[in-house]
Amino acid sequence: MKFNPLPEVVYTPESMLRRPVQLSKLMWRDLLASRELAWRLLVRNISAQYRQSFLGIAWAFLPPILMAAGFTLAGEAKVIQVGPTDLPYPAYVMFSMTLWQTFVEALNGPVQAVITAKPMLARVNFPREAIILAKVGEVLFNFAIKLILIVALFLWFRIPVSWTVILAPVALIHLIMLGTFIGTLLSPLGVLYQDVSKALSMITGFWLFMTPVIYPVPTEGAFSVLVKLNPVTPLLVTTRELATTGVISDASGFWIVSVLTFMGLLLTWVAFRLAMPYVIERVSS
Repeated sequence: MKFNPLPEVVYTPESMLRRPVQLSKLMWRDLLASRELAWRLLVRNISAQYRQSFLGIAWAFLPPILMAAGFTLAGEAKVIQVGPTDLPYPAYVMFSMTLWQTFVEALNGPVQAVITAKPMLARVNFPREAIILAKVGEVLFNFAIKLILIVALFLWFRIPVSWTVILAPVALIHLIMLGTFIGTLLSPLGVLYQDVSKALSMITGFWLFMTPVIYPVPTEGAFSVLVKLNPVTPLLVTTRELATTGVISDASGFWIVSVLTFMGLLLTWVAFRLAMPYVIERVSS
């Protein structure tokens, strides 16, 4: 029986940034090698997520439904005043909330995954990319479940669908990439300091109200400037518009944020690989 020889790995004190070509090859090799482990981690995480929950997949539906019910009742009681929306207001909030939840899961996923894998990181040498890939797969799986709610929503409110709906997954992937980029950037710090997880919970709560989830994009005032500077706004709004009206209101903003997100994700991947050995050494000492 023949055995494939293990790849030779040479550790030197020299920074890998001095050898970008070799670093790129190693990153690509580890990304390919991490696929099987990422799949096993994904299956394990999803099984654990729903096996240890009484309500199961209902948790995917409850937040947007409750959010829509609360704000619809508040609007009818004149407690809040929201401008006209492209969709019936309950459908608008539920659909937007589903997209927001997907972004937040992509943002929190890498931080929580690296913290959970901390004992394994200190004992086993494996491609660290597997942890991030498994979380991205988990986000996509959870969104696939939420699609049931979205389809039911469109049928109930008889929302017309444009042919551009087939492009909506592309914009959604850009939204997930933005969350993964920020989450991966923060994950090494999240292992060292618990403040990161706590701060993320607080910031995402505030961030939600800076994103046009429960209101249309404002056009006047200082608040509209803040909403438009929010990088989530063009990605979330474009995904919503592609799935419904088919009219893109801020195509340039969408592509600017998408290109910056892609570049940031590549740079963050490099930083993640370079930082993790030091982080693991710090937590295991």
